[in-house]
Amino acid sequence: MPSPCAPNPPHALPADLLADLVSVSKATLQKWEASGKITPYFDSHGQKCYDLRPLADFPDVAAMLQSDWAAESQVRPTRPYTSIELFAGAGGLAAGLEQAGFQAVALNEFDKHACATLRQNRPDWPVIEGDIRTVDFSPWAGVDFLSGGFPCQAFSYAGHQRGFADTRGTLFFEFARAIQATQPKVFLGENVRGLLAHDDGKTLATIQAAITELGYTLVPPKVLKAMLYRVPQKRERLMLVGIRNDLLSYAEFSWPTPYHTVLTMRDALKAGELYPCDVPASAGQSYPARKAEILSRVPQGGYWRDLPDDLQREYMKGSYHLGGGKTGMARRLAWNAPSLTLTCAPAQKQTERCHPEANRPLTVREYARVQTFPDDWAFAGPVSSQYKQIGNAVPVNLAAAVGRRLVALLNHIEAHASAACLSPEKPATPTASPAQLSLFA
Repeated sequence: MPSPCAPNPPHALPADLLADLVSVSKATLQKWEASGKITPYFDSHGQKCYDLRPLADFPDVAAMLQSDWAAESQVRPTRPYTSIELFAGAGGLAAGLEQAGFQAVALNEFDKHACATLRQNRPDWPVIEGDIRTVDFSPWAGVDFLSGGFPCQAFSYAGHQRGFADTRGTLFFEFARAIQATQPKVFLGENVRGLLAHDDGKTLATIQAAITELGYTLVPPKVLKAMLYRVPQKRERLMLVGIRNDLLSYAEFSWPTPYHTVLTMRDALKAGELYPCDVPASAGQSYPARKAEILSRVPQGGYWRDLPDDLQREYMKGSYHLGGGKTGMARRLAWNAPSLTLTCAPAQKQTERCHPEANRPLTVREYARVQTFPDDWAFAGPVSSQYKQIGNAVPVNLAAAVGRRLVALLNHIEAHASAACLSPEKPATPTASPAQLSLFA
């Protein structure tokens, strides 16, 4: 029998979270428990959790057990680092980078409601509203840092998968044009994880070739799981960091280490570790009466297959007989787990994000908390646009964690490049060697 444990047991996670973390089934965890490989406990909410320490051979578990989060959180810029952000959206990435210490000198966004959101929250941010193709970036030549999540529909498995044949995919080249015009010391691009394997890796190879032509070296790309960085959401983002070649010999970069635990919907919506109060009331969409009635039968963490068969058939209609899990349909979130990846529309049948208890979609403010926006970060435009802005955002806490490592990188470049300038010989580094790339953990 599992033994009782402290309210917040060290080195332990509930079964569902541990299964996600090590990418195994709960049945496998039960086998490990039976064999004595892992030790079960009960947490303060009565759910079974497991000691992580016997699973230290899994990289994500080892990283949590050896977390440097506290030390990394203390990193501050040695001087103000200027930044430009492209495809800024509602400001999730920009807000996180601001927390890390970057000072935005320009943000470009096409959507008028997202621009209004940026201006409302940060009146001092210079927001350039309009098509990136029309923006001349030369006035910001010499900026320290450039970032942006270039539109990912062309690379996402949820899109048309045409890569650069999709006109939206060509916006990467506008991202590259901005780099060419401004010559930042470092840049950050973010995208969906599907970009890694798209077109058998040819899409990423094309991007990397463009970066090389610009005189930059791409750190080996990494997919970061947001739930490891104080974000109560199972969201994954591919991060691309580039360093200007003349600064490469002074560069030292590592990805952020995970937080010591995984936060859940309870942390998102209730007072506690993540927020000092329960989530404020806000606008939100609602379900038709019959849909709400059906969803009332779905348990926490459940979906359409947890309904009685007659309700499954009623709700799913023709989809009932189709293949595939369709796990987003009639999906209810759970208090003791992170949210599924937020979408742009929480009330649509294919992308349901139902509150853990109430028979309704998450509200706008609840959505924002799952993305770790501050409660005072307001969103402009109609409710449907607010959901879209939030669903498309980079989680603020994830952005801040990456931002602190980028600040550390710039601090290191600043210190060592300045010292090298005093030396009679300045080393030239046109490209990265395998040995240099191995320095980037």
